[in-house]
Amino acid sequence: MNINEIKIGMSNISVTAKIIDVGEPREVMTRYGRRTVADATIEDDSGEIGLSLWQDQINAVKPGNKINVVGAYVSEFQGRLQLSIPRAGRIEILEE
Repeated sequence: MNINEIKIGMSNISVTAKIIDVGEPREVMTRYGRRTVADATIEDDSGEIGLSLWQDQINAVKPGNKINVVGAYVSEFQGRLQLSIPRAGRIEILEE
């Protein structure tokens, strides 16, 4: 799927994209307890979108990596579309 085809409320999305930026990690309280999250931006030829990185995902990727996001869902955060990866989803690094 291309990023420009992604709409709010979609789920089980797979997209191949390049990481442009990874923000500073921060701690948040979730229903599972304290977790670390960082906001990333990914892009493909059609556009860009935000991506939430949790826990080990944060240090597993860096700007410039080409990744495949599998099983993501779309939400809106601060007026911007964002991909989130549930426990059943994953990030595959295709190129360093």
